[in-house]
Amino acid sequence: MTESLDAPVARFDEQQFGERIRELRAERGLSLRSLAARLGISPSALSQIERGKMRPSVTRLYQIMTELDVPMTSVFGTQKAEAPSVAEPPSDRVAVTRGGEAATLVLDHGVRYRRLTPEAVPGMNFFESTYPPGSYSSQNAEYVRHSGHEVGNVVSGALVVDVGFETYELTAGDSIMFPSTTPHRISNRGDATAVAIWINLT
Repeated sequence: MTESLDAPVARFDEQQFGERIRELRAERGLSLRSLAARLGISPSALSQIERGKMRPSVTRLYQIMTELDVPMTSVFGTQKAEAPSVAEPPSDRVAVTRGGEAATLVLDHGVRYRRLTPEAVPGMNFFESTYPPGSYSSQNAEYVRHSGHEVGNVVSGALVVDVGFETYELTAGDSIMFPSTTPHRISNRGDATAVAIWINLT
């Protein structure tokens, strides 16, 4: 069952989130100016994200993680992000995260990402995404692309997924899969909140 939007969720801390991005950047030996240049944004904008003064869009976050060469799940925790290596399978122990404890990011446009794996899984990001009415996955509704593949399933509401020159309107129960290298954007153009499950394969 999908968690109600009124149900308690793990507290989102903008400052801690920004500090995590700065920590990952420092671990990669990148200056704020050099990473901002790679992202095509001003050092001031990146500084605001790192200081918790600005929330990035979904796609901006993916761009940051791509440039840092770490999975998006790296911003949910405090564990050190290791350099990419041969993917190891998850541990054989049982890991459980209760609904109200799931790591959550609240991004630009009020889009909320909730991690659905108790621990990071190599090569895969598994999230519940919540899109309020009028929200987009990118700050200015621009198309973006990054490495990997995306698989999505709409649980409630409706989402519009633009991939390349095609537009797909998805309602509850509909699924989509596409290469993330194709320019794309996701939006909620309706008047009701949309909830979807997304798997990003890297």
